[in-house]
Amino acid sequence: MIGRLWRLTVKVSTRIISELPTTPPESPDRLHTDANCLLGMVTIRCDVDREFAAEREIQNSGDPLTIRLTMGADSKSLTTFFRNQGVYLFIAFVISAIFWAMGEPIHPFTVILYSLCIGNFLSPPMQWLHALYERPAPYDWLIFLVLLCVVMLPVYALTSVIVWRFAPSGPQSLGHLIATGWKMPFLITVVYGVMNFLYSRTRARLERRNVELQSMVQVGAARLEVQDEELQRAREIQESLLPKVIPQLPGFEVASAWQPARAVGGDYFDVLKLGENRLALCIADVSGKGVPAALLMANVQASLRASVRDLDSPARVCSIINGMLCESIAADKFVTFFCGVLDAASRTFRYCNAGHPYPILVSSGAVRTLDQGGAVLGVLPAWTYQDASVDLRSGDRLLLFTDGITEAEGPQGEEFGMEKVAAFAKAHAANSAAKINQQLLAQVTEFCGAQFQDDATLLVLAVK
Repeated sequence: MIGRLWRLTVKVSTRIISELPTTPPESPDRLHTDANCLLGMVTIRCDVDREFAAEREIQNSGDPLTIRLTMGADSKSLTTFFRNQGVYLFIAFVISAIFWAMGEPIHPFTVILYSLCIGNFLSPPMQWLHALYERPAPYDWLIFLVLLCVVMLPVYALTSVIVWRFAPSGPQSLGHLIATGWKMPFLITVVYGVMNFLYSRTRARLERRNVELQSMVQVGAARLEVQDEELQRAREIQESLLPKVIPQLPGFEVASAWQPARAVGGDYFDVLKLGENRLALCIADVSGKGVPAALLMANVQASLRASVRDLDSPARVCSIINGMLCESIAADKFVTFFCGVLDAASRTFRYCNAGHPYPILVSSGAVRTLDQGGAVLGVLPAWTYQDASVDLRSGDRLLLFTDGITEAEGPQGEEFGMEKVAAFAKAHAANSAAKINQQLLAQVTEFCGAQFQDDATLLVLAVK
């Protein structure tokens, strides 16, 4: 134990104080014959890392040699050493308390010396032999106790010699002390040995568990990184399914916004140009969130694009998509869908609503909802959908949105609601579609603290 605390290093360094002679030395033994040893230490110092250094200089006619002796303390070993001494003193206190409770006479210094000697003499050999009792239970206990009994005998003998010499409990011979004073040392040995065994076993188990946990954390972090990369790619794919450029018609303006609650979402919108004077506006919301909803959203997008030739009748499109979804999606899934066709020549908007939140129309300062519609998609395969139509005027504003807008929750758990959307649309009816889009989404984001509970999508149609 003590031997590990100090290290001794001899370092020889050469310092050149004058130019070397250009001629070779006269004798190979020049260092021997001409050396003039300066007796005594040149410098002695102690630096901040507990390193003691002493230097002796040997000088000859050519260049001086400095021998530097360094002795440093290992701070970690010192900490362990003093911590162990505290444990041994605690065991001495416990043993003294046990003997005091039994009414036995106590010699405190003797007990302390016994505890310190047994602890310091017993710990190194038991550590050296620990590989022998690294076995599954209960064999580890059996082997450990056998080894403890074997090591205990020489440790007890050596400790008895030290106690008899420095702190005997009374006038007696060494043989008498060894023969009769074994109870307390053996008790100290057993207590320390068992405590040390339990401590090492618990520490080893905790270290193994810590390694396992670190491995699990690393594996989990790697999996999360892979999932994040996959979700990022999925988001890029999903964004590619949405229109990158919103087509426009003369006299009208269309603006859009899409805000998924997670990396990917189940909201969908599309704006398709059907000719010089017609534009299809579609918005959908798939039940659920995340990847499953995104996959179903892609299915809806494919079904809509496959039905583009039937967009003259939004109701016909809803019927086609409904039939496709009823054959493919799970029983607990559904889709709300709104499809409308804008005719710029006649300024009419023909639409069909399949369970989607009612759009809000602001016309001539009045606010109304387009409340005609049918069942959600993917649930009732025989449902018959009907078209409806509304005339548009200059200055009208039509807002299409998903329930992520209306169901955004404030700090008290209250929802943003249809009423706030209608009030906002009426108050900002004079603004452009892009500005209404931007301002409404900003107001909802501020209302919920940017913590959207569901995907939020917004389409705004402005009649110039």
